Amino acid sequence: MKDEKQIHYTDTTFRDAHQSLLATRFRTYDMKQVAESYAHHFGNKLFSIEMWGGATFDVALRFLHECPWKRLEILRAAMPNVLFQMLVRGSNGVGYKAYPDNLIVKFIETAAEQGIDIFRIFDSFNNVDSMRTSIKTVVNNTSVLAEACICYTGDILNKERPKYNLQYYVDMAKRLEDEGAHMLGIKDMAGLLKPMSAELLIRTLRENISLPIHLHTHDTSGIQSATYLKAIDAGVNVVDVAMASMSGLTSQPNFNSLAAMMQDHPRNNVLDLHTLNQFSNYWEAVRDLYYPFESDLRAGTAEVYDNEIPGGQYSNLRPQARSLGLEDKFDTIKENYAVVNQLFGDIVKVTPSSKVVGDMALFMTANNLTPEDIFKKGATLSFPESVKEMMRGDLGLNPGGFPHELQNIILNGEKPHDKNPNDYLEPINFETEFPKFKEKFGDYVHELDFLSYQLYPKVFEDFNKHFELYGAVRNIPTPAFFYGLKHNEEILVEIDKGKSILIKFLNMTEPNDAAERTVFFLLNGQTRSITLRDTKVKTNVVAHKKVTSKYDIGAPLQGSISRIFVNDGDEVDINTPLFVIEAMKMESTIASPYKARVKKIHLPERTLIEQDD
Repeated sequence: MKDEKQIHYTDTTFRDAHQSLLATRFRTYDMKQVAESYAHHFGNKLFSIEMWGGATFDVALRFLHECPWKRLEILRAAMPNVLFQMLVRGSNGVGYKAYPDNLIVKFIETAAEQGIDIFRIFDSFNNVDSMRTSIKTVVNNTSVLAEACICYTGDILNKERPKYNLQYYVDMAKRLEDEGAHMLGIKDMAGLLKPMSAELLIRTLRENISLPIHLHTHDTSGIQSATYLKAIDAGVNVVDVAMASMSGLTSQPNFNSLAAMMQDHPRNNVLDLHTLNQFSNYWEAVRDLYYPFESDLRAGTAEVYDNEIPGGQYSNLRPQARSLGLEDKFDTIKENYAVVNQLFGDIVKVTPSSKVVGDMALFMTANNLTPEDIFKKGATLSFPESVKEMMRGDLGLNPGGFPHELQNIILNGEKPHDKNPNDYLEPINFETEFPKFKEKFGDYVHELDFLSYQLYPKVFEDFNKHFELYGAVRNIPTPAFFYGLKHNEEILVEIDKGKSILIKFLNMTEPNDAAERTVFFLLNGQTRSITLRDTKVKTNVVAHKKVTSKYDIGAPLQGSISRIFVNDGDEVDINTPLFVIEAMKMESTIASPYKARVKKIHLPERTLIEQDD
């Protein structure tokens, strides 16, 4: 690659583009329709496609009810001649916390066996120590590529913000080269790398390391194609792009337009632009099906230089705000995002650290808190669980640490870790745990399911319950999957290779007193009916009791009660955990502000609650 003059491209349409624009909701069904044709036309023209890892792993299980390993298998079969690239969060794997080292090792080895060719490895605090296990595993235990990443933040040309200066990035790049990485990635997750800074950064890195350099950015500001042009002139080897109809805004720069721009450049990589545009037309039609997940950002914005919200988080932040009843305060949430970053000591913001900043911004907005309130009222506040975990060091160590006063307030006297969280975690005994896993879920589960369970226990349990109830739903056409069937609408569902069923929705009855309907449909031409409860029909309106006295413990946020730790009559001390509220991946553990006795628990687990219930 270093010897080749032409620029190379990584297409992110199958992963980061839809993560950044559509809350990671693209289904395998829509990818499969175009995968084989795309590989045929551009397999030997691309450096890679990024199609796995990051948030796609848990979202596939959590919201799409499909197995992420099956997606890898299906796409690998359809695209045998393309390098597959995935995103790994160092010691956080594809999760939002630290995992035992031997689980990370097993996951990477298995992913490589299943078809991943390039592991893009980063740490959310730019802590090289937290990336070491992943890098060494790829280099020593597999035959694929380790792309170790620098996460870019700040502005190297801004002398008033010296924390993330040019030397900071050069020093980290040298360390990653010493760790044995095959390539250096620059992960500009918020799109903060401006054109002039890109030229200086790439040129300086070229002078200091011998690795090929792969640049990733998000086009939130609207100027990142200019950044790429400067980087290409300075000698970058690969840039990340997305199909035109899935590009721009919080996604990557426009592949089609960049390819056209490069046609007269000495480093041009010759591509069939007409065919490229045809594939963009396909994704444009598909994107219409996912309209509820759009981020609502209509144009590039220079606000990103103030709030520094990563592109991959932006499309998730608004649904989070909506689920908490805060969508009308989205501008305040963005402002608080920048405020929280400074409160935390101006940190690198990329999953999972960026999620924590977002959780704290939502928390402050929901409770009308200012930074001064945090310091004055901190002892009485129930901070989101993710904030406590980060301050404790559960996500990994932040080089330079966090502001001590704030850390002490949030941890409320608890001592933070003084070494990486992996060092505190017991290795998983795969020989004893896998049989227990099969005993719990049945003989049909396999080793890949076991890895999913180890990474996301509760999410996998919910996924498995859905599978046992409905079977594999990944082959249902996307309109029917998200929106159901219209009267007399007919769909074809492939249930196995060469085996399909024809389903036509005929009619349904009005709901009875128990909110049940009888649904009539044709299955391969034969009439069938089934009685189901209509969850949209309310038989009784439930109004939960609100907080009325000093000793009532209410919900600080809208969400669902996922766990209750105490029972009626229990004696509790100050800071004893009482219950957990979950809302769109954000968990908050509510602790007792008093030494007291639990008189009555009013609401059970899994209850949907409003603020102050």
